Amino acid sequence: MKNLIDLTINEDQLKKTVQSAKERNVVIPTFAQMKDPSKIPAEIKEKLKTTGLWDIDPVNLFRISWKNQPVKEGGLYNDLPNYIEIPSEISGVKARIFAMVGKYFPVGCHKVGASFACLVPRLVTGQFDPTYHEAVWPSTGNYCRGGAYNSALLGCKAVAILPENMSKERFDWLSKVAGEVIATPGCESNVKEIYDKTWELRETRDNVVIFNQFGELGNHLWHYEVTGNAMNDIVKAEAGENGRLAGVCLTSGSAGTLGSGDFLKDQYPNAKIAVGEALQCPTLLNNGFGDHRIEGIGDKHIPWIHNVRNTDMVVAIDDNDALAMFKLFNEPAGKAYLKQQGISEDLTSKLSYVGISGAANILTCIKFAKYYELTENDMVMTVLTDSAEMYGSRLAEMQTERGRDYSEVDAAIDHNRSVLGVRTDSMEELTYQSKKRIHNLKYYTWIEQQKYDLDELNAQWYDYDNYWGELHQMGPELDKLIEQFNERTGLTKTK
Repeated sequence: MKNLIDLTINEDQLKKTVQSAKERNVVIPTFAQMKDPSKIPAEIKEKLKTTGLWDIDPVNLFRISWKNQPVKEGGLYNDLPNYIEIPSEISGVKARIFAMVGKYFPVGCHKVGASFACLVPRLVTGQFDPTYHEAVWPSTGNYCRGGAYNSALLGCKAVAILPENMSKERFDWLSKVAGEVIATPGCESNVKEIYDKTWELRETRDNVVIFNQFGELGNHLWHYEVTGNAMNDIVKAEAGENGRLAGVCLTSGSAGTLGSGDFLKDQYPNAKIAVGEALQCPTLLNNGFGDHRIEGIGDKHIPWIHNVRNTDMVVAIDDNDALAMFKLFNEPAGKAYLKQQGISEDLTSKLSYVGISGAANILTCIKFAKYYELTENDMVMTVLTDSAEMYGSRLAEMQTERGRDYSEVDAAIDHNRSVLGVRTDSMEELTYQSKKRIHNLKYYTWIEQQKYDLDELNAQWYDYDNYWGELHQMGPELDKLIEQFNERTGLTKTK
């Protein structure tokens, strides 16, 4: 079996990559610096003080961190990640639900970290030549935005691929940053159409490198190292004397963020991982298919990088409930209603951090807490991948469908029916055999269609500890290559 993340050096090509980085004044951060920004050199921090969060400037590679200060320009870092706690008055459960905020990454979502960890290993090993290759970013939304952004910072040509029915905001932004934007048929559920387009590009262009987030183990590793450690910082800060981590609840998407659950289960063996998906497309739950409206979740397949054997539960979320929570949190009348329920001005002002997939993540936490009858001592972790900023057009579309403004009565209905009223239906606590059923679904996508290695698929299951354990130890090795790359550019010295 080949290396999980190929770190083989192509010296001739690496010289070109180093020269390109030197000309563009590119210094690449390490995972260690992303986890602990105190390790970032002072000269980098000084430049960040005059740089906007979304600026196309290589220094913003050092803002790929959960600990950015929540400002649009000139911010540095906090000791803890940005996060909010969803109180019982909203959730209806006793458990403490903590959601890390993706809004204050560059481009407003954490996918900028996942895409970094897919592209950078190719750059620092010389496997990707920025003067020749094109980086292709197939995605159901945010990942291709992160990939296009990182490509621009690192001096690489980018091709973004995403379904045509994704939000207008995504396409507008990509048209200004990516070298090429390709819209494929369908919506969030139409992942195969994206894959088909990547095969077409492979067959018609000699210079493309496909960075498939569903199959790139760098995506999983970044979340294991960076997101997992950030979550653990919150657990340690909030646990007090009696707090305990009950679990991590995340919708599947590319399954990359689930790597953070692997990290936390290594630290807290009694914690569980619950994976959410849309009820309208219950692939993990029922080998199902369909269309849904939770943007950013890809369906009708199991991602290659999903460590299925370490997953404890599958939770289906009705996309109507996710959209109802999204409206409740982001419409003025919804915020007014929540204030009447005793929610503080500070928290209601931050509920715009919740996008549609973020709402689905919170609902996964609520169903998980109800199923296990969690108490006020139990902590549940999740993430808000992006924010309402990406979905203003969706709010307008829903208002058009209603034919009137969203009212406090609408808010009360949405809260009671779609949040407080969610039940423990459409869930499965996974047994060994049910996990294997889900894992086996990878065969049809990844072996038959995408030509991945059958021995590696079997190793994910039968050589579980070695396969995933080896992957989880690759962070320091990659950091060493990044440090050596930076030294060769002459732009910095290893600290």
